[in-house]
Amino acid sequence: MPTTLRSQAILKNSGLRSVATVCGLFLSLVLSAAPRATEQAPLHLDDLFASPSLFGTVPSPPKWAPDSQRFAFTWNDKGLPDRELWLASADGKELRRLSSPQFALYSSTREFAWRSNSKNILMLRGNELWQLDIDDSKARRLGDLGPGASNLGLAPDDQKVAFLKDGNLWIFDLQTNSSSAITDIGIPGLSALSIGRYNRPEREIGPGIWGGPTYVWSPDSRTIAVHLVDRRQMRKVPFPDYLSSETAPNEIRRGYPGDANESRTVGLIDVAEGKLQLLPLQNTSANQVVGFSWSSKGVLLLDVASDTAEDRWLYTVDAQQRLKEVWHKQRKSRIYTSFASQWHPNGEDIIFLSDLEDRYGLYMIDALAETQSPRLLSNPEADVLSAPIMAGAGSIFYTANAPNASESQVFVIRPSQATAQRVTPLSGHSSGYPSPDASHVAFVHSNDTQPAEIYSVSTMGTKLHRVTHSPLEAFSEREWARSRYLSFPSGIDDYQLHARILEPATLDPEKKYPVLFGPMYSNTVRNRWGGVYNRVQQLLVQKGYIIVQVDMRGSTGYGRDFREEFLVDFAGDDIEDIVSTVEYLKTVPYMDTERMGIWGSSYGGTLSIYTLLKKPGLFRAGVAAAAAVDPHFFGTDDVAIVRRPDTHPEVFLNMAARYAANLEDHLLIIHGMQDQVVPFKTTATLADLLIKEGKDFDFAFAPGATHSWSRETHYSRYLFGKLVAHFDRYLMP
Repeated sequence: MPTTLRSQAILKNSGLRSVATVCGLFLSLVLSAAPRATEQAPLHLDDLFASPSLFGTVPSPPKWAPDSQRFAFTWNDKGLPDRELWLASADGKELRRLSSPQFALYSSTREFAWRSNSKNILMLRGNELWQLDIDDSKARRLGDLGPGASNLGLAPDDQKVAFLKDGNLWIFDLQTNSSSAITDIGIPGLSALSIGRYNRPEREIGPGIWGGPTYVWSPDSRTIAVHLVDRRQMRKVPFPDYLSSETAPNEIRRGYPGDANESRTVGLIDVAEGKLQLLPLQNTSANQVVGFSWSSKGVLLLDVASDTAEDRWLYTVDAQQRLKEVWHKQRKSRIYTSFASQWHPNGEDIIFLSDLEDRYGLYMIDALAETQSPRLLSNPEADVLSAPIMAGAGSIFYTANAPNASESQVFVIRPSQATAQRVTPLSGHSSGYPSPDASHVAFVHSNDTQPAEIYSVSTMGTKLHRVTHSPLEAFSEREWARSRYLSFPSGIDDYQLHARILEPATLDPEKKYPVLFGPMYSNTVRNRWGGVYNRVQQLLVQKGYIIVQVDMRGSTGYGRDFREEFLVDFAGDDIEDIVSTVEYLKTVPYMDTERMGIWGSSYGGTLSIYTLLKKPGLFRAGVAAAAAVDPHFFGTDDVAIVRRPDTHPEVFLNMAARYAANLEDHLLIIHGMQDQVVPFKTTATLADLLIKEGKDFDFAFAPGATHSWSRETHYSRYLFGKLVAHFDRYLMP
């Protein structure tokens, strides 16, 4: 938050506040705003996508040297897409680019890993594996790993590097500089296109469709635990490719709610013999492997959860590969699997993230105990947002939304302290990476007006240093939208709702401003820079809009009940939360609630289109991008929200088509034809029905765009142009 607003303490997570009180504070802040800034050149849509980027290149998460003296990350200080490796001292005061003359003809750095001596770094540049000496910048090409190599992982004994390619696990021997596949299970995917969320091999060592582990070395470097995924039993679904010489069916493996999911299991590979032994996990097409890790004593920890999110298990696997259930918890009302786990350095205790109480917290259990009673470690008033990271002699680092839901800060629990201590001092969104000795934390930080940067802070004091300066100089010369955080009561129950408002820095309280809700989604009332969406918000504010985002039920940061109200109720009471927000905004004189629009993508697109259809007249215009409009075509992983047709058939009657006759506002539908998450077919079917109903609406599609259409620059520029023009047409005077 800007300093002038931070001192006002606008956002409160507890206690009701009357509309009159909030409105009075709201207006007092407006009237005390700074004088108008000098005239600046208008921001254009093309400025959002220019190269070099006005907003800079986001630095990668930092990785520490084993000796804790330095950390490295990939970045481009000129705002260009090509990435080089950069090295910073532990305190962040020294920074230099790691390069070598030999790199002139090769691609930018894709991945890297520190060697155990803390002097050499292994780098994957294009398909080439290099070793760079950080003292003299001498580089040595070690070998060609081939197309598609990824996920570098150095063995603890520093002799071998593992990597993934073609669905298999490979080993590169650093003594002989040669590589070979250690598994033979990879089967290529069906799709002829190398795009889309579901474009994965038929069988592979790798993550699930929606994430998960890949592999991890044992402490003695003799065994590798691997995540094996088999999709051959899933249904084949065509996603036609209209850009090929002839229309191609382009089949992929994709399930629908009620289908068996991909099979996910865990195997152990003897590195010397290359033998793979699968562990006897049950219901592998209905349960996901959240993660796994080795203890210092060589015992494997498995973290498993059901796709419905109702069940959670922790298992250990001993040297004889015997599986033991350590802990199990079931709750029928759970909707998310925000889980993680890690061994304590003592090799006996397990630290895990779970939702046993009102907030997500970190808990500890003894893996050897006969009965388990998890002990809460973190603050019960805040939600833990990250996996625990162990450093030093048992220090536990994690990220939590404290002091309020809009913030994300790094905390540490030291062995000698009973309570967690905040490490990161800056208001906003911070993701932390502690040094191995726990003396420093390098963290990536952003806020409402500042794109992501790397900072370093001492864990024993207040020594903070900014490491990167990413945006171009012209960025700091502009005056960006100012943010406000507001709380007000729900109109349908006793919950307190929370909103984030972006306004022109030179707002005139005597004027009436059109209002845009969006992008809509859960967990948007956050003090952070949100990539291209945030850039578009800034453009819209400059054009004269006020931007509103609200955390509907289902969002994290307000307790378990509020989060789980979303279960089997998409486009239900979450829309009522939008209605409550509109009612509050009607009390703010300079917000023109007769000229309001709403937009979002994915679930945000669902909210936008269902709101227009179920609450006609609430908004004058809306843009629904990649909107899920038919639950029958949700993914198998969406059962955590809607469950299955055989258990909750009423949820699957909630199709947008039921409300098509209600459309009376100005709707623009945006969809990529290669969207494998929300099939284009579903939107096309709804559009056909709207046409039959005689409704006037607009449709912008992109033939090669996926569900992540905003990440593909040419489609993003085109479709955001349609979005801005749509709102200008119907909401501007």
